[in-house]
Amino acid sequence: MKYVHVGINVTDLEKSIEFYEKVFGASPVKVKVDYAKFLLDTPGLNFTLNVRDEVKGNQVNHFGFQVETSEEITAHKERLEKEGFFARDEMDTTCCYAVQDKFWVTDPDGNEWEFFYTKADSDVHKIESTTCCVEVDTSNSCC
Repeated sequence: MKYVHVGINVTDLEKSIEFYEKVFGASPVKVKVDYAKFLLDTPGLNFTLNVRDEVKGNQVNHFGFQVETSEEITAHKERLEKEGFFARDEMDTTCCYAVQDKFWVTDPDGNEWEFFYTKADSDVHKIESTTCCVEVDTSNSCC
């Protein structure tokens, strides 16, 4: 397999393209009046935007990028904050049976994206005082 494919529905193609250009650090390889396609080699992702009249929030749990170091979390967070995004961070949190550093950004239609680094395994799903996954999924499944 070369690429994972994710297609999401969006209500405003222009705003969504602008958001994902900043998040991915790349421009779409194809843009039509009701469609855009990003093709990323790292990570291998075929990501499409499909215009719909209405989209109701985060219809999936969330999307995410797992990075290899804690420093990458800081670099991506700083990069996206410079682009004007608010990044909700959760550093040194226990979530998904792991100790992680992470932050979240939200696209124009309410889809949340998590950037995370797993520091260690944990025997605990999540620590109750953290917001891990609570805001994105009430079933307590995450990551």
